[in-house]
Amino acid sequence: MKTDFEIQKDVMDELRWEPSLYATEIGVAVKNGIVTLSGTVDSYSKKASAERAATKVSGVKAVAEDIEVKPFSSLKKNDTEIAQAVTNALRWNSSVNEEKVKVKVDDGWVTLEGEADWEFQRKSAKSCIENLTGVRGISNLIKLTPKVSMNEVKDKINKTFHRHADLDASHVNVITTGTKVILTGKVRSLVEKNDAEEAAWGAPGVTQVENNLEVNYVEALVNY
Repeated sequence: MKTDFEIQKDVMDELRWEPSLYATEIGVAVKNGIVTLSGTVDSYSKKASAERAATKVSGVKAVAEDIEVKPFSSLKKNDTEIAQAVTNALRWNSSVNEEKVKVKVDDGWVTLEGEADWEFQRKSAKSCIENLTGVRGISNLIKLTPKVSMNEVKDKINKTFHRHADLDASHVNVITTGTKVILTGKVRSLVEKNDAEEAAWGAPGVTQVENNLEVNYVEALVNY
């Protein structure tokens, strides 16, 4: 089992391998496997990249980020300019129905509201604006509108788990209540925990996923 010091070193190494980041911009603290990222970057995309990099490291149980986005003065945009850029990005994204998404911008912070049929569409709406100049943060409040009976969801999720090469479905319990999916059990890494959640979101009709999977590398390894 990794110590907090080892996890901190691995996270810092992962940040150094991220081409969009300067490792000196990001501070890394670790306590009981929980990583806290801090610092200041000039774009929201860097903030998102730092968080994704940290979640890749084995032994990481959770990531808390306290990174502030401060665009260079030459890159600053007013809220009207940002709103127009966001609207254009959504319009050109084939995964998003722009007519169902509303955009609000306040001091560079973008709020997305509206509806989507699938989780990948909700995520795509957010990801397509992460690299826009002037964006300081994103709140994705787009709601999912289920179209499929939830009686089929549990079976679809379990089949997805079994197809996934890195995830043992026998260690993941799936509970459905209404349009909500609850995941319990043990996995070997934060990556597996995230993969399980991605699979759950991939089932049609799911509007909420409660991921209660426990990351316990040693115990899970013994049981595999």
